Amino acid sequence: MEAVAHRILIAGIGPGHPDYILPAARQAISSAKVLVGGRRALEGFAHDGQKQIPITKDIASVIGFIREELASEDVVVMVSGDPGYYSMLDALRKEFPRERLQVIPGISSLQMAFAKLALPWHGARLLSFHGRQPEERELFYEKGTVLGMLTDGSFDSHRIPVLLMEKGWPKETRLAVCARLSYEDERIVETTLEGALEMEEIKHGILIVQG
Repeated sequence: MEAVAHRILIAGIGPGHPDYILPAARQAISSAKVLVGGRRALEGFAHDGQKQIPITKDIASVIGFIREELASEDVVVMVSGDPGYYSMLDALRKEFPRERLQVIPGISSLQMAFAKLALPWHGARLLSFHGRQPEERELFYEKGTVLGMLTDGSFDSHRIPVLLMEKGWPKETRLAVCARLSYEDERIVETTLEGALEMEEIKHGILIVQG
């Protein structure tokens, strides 16, 4: 079998703060000659001398850039959180053979949220409202269920509690609203589904619900 000359290293950079990036990911990013990532990631981790392209909504152009650079160099792709949870890894798997991909895991914001609450997450139902909506069956209430949810600008800390109550969740269900995890202005508020409606809405964060 012909050896794979150059690879794509998909490096998880954690929830945001540099303290929460694994040494293996940091080393890969530091030594990269070609670096791909969101604009904020590039601002925080890139350095002079690296060929860079930001990840935008034009994923086809990013894929084209990666394909072209692979002819001569390894390419490091930075993704927030962990690459295995709703990241660009999905798109890369569709375009490149598995042997060309090397994944360096990272700490996801969901994992960080559960840790901040000292709450085990091995039995939790993990959902994402970030640019998508979970299947209806995943939202119905069942006693003892724990939900961990990514939010976005549309499904936020006001809209999601209303949606859950419509699906049978009691209004007094415990809810933790987490934002800016790992940063100095980190915010974690523990309330209820009903109580969240009286708070300032959080657009991009994590909601943890304990049924």
